[in-house]
Amino acid sequence: MPNYILGIDGGGTSCRAAVADADGRILGRGKSGASNILSDPDNALRHIDEAARLAFRDAGLSEHLVSTSSALLGLAGNNVGDAVNYVLARLPFQRSKIVNDGLIALEGAVGSEDGAIAILGTGTICLARRGAELTSIGGWGFQVSDLGSGARLGHAALQECLLAHDGVRSVTPLSAELLAEFGNDPEQVVGFARKASPGEFGRYAPRVFFAAERGDETALRILHAAAGEVDAALDAVAAVMQGEGRLCLLGGLAGLYPVYLAERHRNRLSEPLADALTGAVSLAVSELTSEGTDR
Repeated sequence: MPNYILGIDGGGTSCRAAVADADGRILGRGKSGASNILSDPDNALRHIDEAARLAFRDAGLSEHLVSTSSALLGLAGNNVGDAVNYVLARLPFQRSKIVNDGLIALEGAVGSEDGAIAILGTGTICLARRGAELTSIGGWGFQVSDLGSGARLGHAALQECLLAHDGVRSVTPLSAELLAEFGNDPEQVVGFARKASPGEFGRYAPRVFFAAERGDETALRILHAAAGEVDAALDAVAAVMQGEGRLCLLGGLAGLYPVYLAERHRNRLSEPLADALTGAVSLAVSELTSEGTDR
């Protein structure tokens, strides 16, 4: 019986799976719902199983083969031992390994060579690989980290609304537009902000970029400050990489940020070789066809 390999990219909004043969040739793909192992591990397990079965079905293979396959899963929250152990013990695969979701993104973007990525989405994190050394910069969460992230941009935009309302800042189209969405009532802004998740703050980020393109003073002030934080993180990446290797921006804001970044970083940017799911398959082949499994 062939030994099938699964690469799985599990995120907060969806779970993607790809089944491959032992040589890494992708045979089928599947997609299911959210797979956040920290906030809802049982639902994550259900969606991981569903995505895997859909991938086998897409490949024209029996879903029963899922239980005999080897899977490498790139999941957020892999540094929280209790969550990982809970999920590992309940996965439907014969052999399983859970790694950081950033690691599969890095593998997809730069392949097996030295290189670095900056993931710029709702949160932010940089990963750099040089030789056998893997360095992570940022990614500690919205409350204390994720500088330059979509969540931080959205938070800053609402903060600017209140500053404009209080006469500390000049009112600009962006601040006026956002404040109007809350009935021009600052207490409604505060009420929203008290309960908002990073994702809910992050929904305002594209509008900051849109307003900046039109010269909005508030939006430009927010973006220049945020880009400075991203530049600082990329400076730390450059120090690790010593100017070597591919540098790729990933995430929902990756296409919007470069124009605001320092030239020293813009000049080094490369397109990613592949996506995170391809990276998961590549790592699965290299790590699960030998030792190195978690279960």
